[in-house]
Amino acid sequence: MLYHLLYQFVYPHTHLSALNVTRYITFRTAAASLSALAISLALGPWMIAKLHEFQIGQVIRAEGPTTHRPKAGTPTMGGLLILTAALVPTLLWADLTNVYVWIAALTTAAYGGVGFADDYLKIVRRTHHGLLPRYKMLYQILIGVAVGVTLLILQHYSLYNTRLIFPFFKNLVPELGWWYLPFAVFVLVAVSNSVNLTDGLDGLAISTFAIAAAAYTALAYVTGHRVFAEYLLLVRFPPAAELTIFCGSLVGASLGFLWYNSYPAEIFMGDVGSLALGAALGTVAILIKQELLLGIVGGVFVLEALSVIIQVASFKLTGQRVFRMAPLHHHFELIGWSEPKVITRFVIVGIVFALFSLATLKLR
Repeated sequence: MLYHLLYQFVYPHTHLSALNVTRYITFRTAAASLSALAISLALGPWMIAKLHEFQIGQVIRAEGPTTHRPKAGTPTMGGLLILTAALVPTLLWADLTNVYVWIAALTTAAYGGVGFADDYLKIVRRTHHGLLPRYKMLYQILIGVAVGVTLLILQHYSLYNTRLIFPFFKNLVPELGWWYLPFAVFVLVAVSNSVNLTDGLDGLAISTFAIAAAAYTALAYVTGHRVFAEYLLLVRFPPAAELTIFCGSLVGASLGFLWYNSYPAEIFMGDVGSLALGAALGTVAILIKQELLLGIVGGVFVLEALSVIIQVASFKLTGQRVFRMAPLHHHFELIGWSEPKVITRFVIVGIVFALFSLATLKLR
C-alpha cells in the first residue's frame, strides 16, 4: 500500500529523491521488519490484558510434564498478534500486484483460521481437545489443495514451474507436473504440524521459526536477484523477490512476539500461531522453489516431528517408548535439562541448521 502510494504515485510527480528508495526491496524489507516489530511490541501488552479479561487461558495436558502445570491460565491465542504484526506490514510495503505475495498471505491467514477454530474449541470446552484430528487435518489438506491448484493454473500461463530442485544435485531437476499438487499439500501440512509440535516450551517455536524465516528471507532475495541467482546456480524467479518483504515481516513479528513469549512466557501463540507460521514457511519454500531445503532450514521442526512419529510407531509395534516423552523437547526436560537450557540449545541447533542450509547453495 505504501509502496504504491509513495513510489508509484507520489515520487513521479514530486521527484523527491528520498522516495526513490521505496522501489528497493532491501529498503522495504527492512521497513516491513521494523514495522512488524513495532506492531508486536506496541500491541502486546494490550492483547495480553484483553486475553486475561476474557479469560482466554492455556489448558495444560494432564499427561504433559508436571513442571508445566503452573502455566495453566497463561493467555493463549497470541498467534493473532503475530498474524497482525506480519500481515499488516506486508500489505503496507509489498507490491500488491504480485500474486505470490497474496498466495503467501492468504495461505498463512487460512491456516491461522484453522488454528483459531481449534483454540476456540479448547477454550470453550476447557480441555486440550479442540477440533477433531480428522477435521483439523481435512481443513489443512483442503487449503493445501487450493494452493496447489492455484500454482498449476499459474504454471499453465507460464507464471510458475513445477520442477523440483535438489539442494546437493542441482542438475537433477525433475518435472512433477500434476504430481506437484499432492507434493505441495504434503509440504504445507507437514511443516504446519511440525511447527505446531515444536510449540511446547516458552519461546521455543517462535525463536526457531524466526531463524528459519530469516534464512528464507535471504533465499527469497537471492532467488529474485539476477546476479546472485546465477552465481549460486539457483532457478531465477524475479517475482519471488517480493516475498522477501513477507519473510522480513515474519521475522520482525516473531522477534516482537518473543519479547512477551520468552521464558517465563506472558502469552502463548496457540494453534492459531503455530499452524499459520508453519504454513507461511512452507508456502514461501514452495514459491521460491526451495521446498526440499526446508528440511534442513527447519531441521529442529523435522526432529520434533520425527520424535513423535518414532515414539508412536515404536509403542504400537513393540509396546516400548524410545523417548521419555515426545515431542523431543519434553524428553530433554524429563532427563533433567531445565526449560531455558532446552530452549537455548534448540535455538543453537536451529542456527546451525540454517547456516548449513545457506552453505549448500553453492554445492552441486
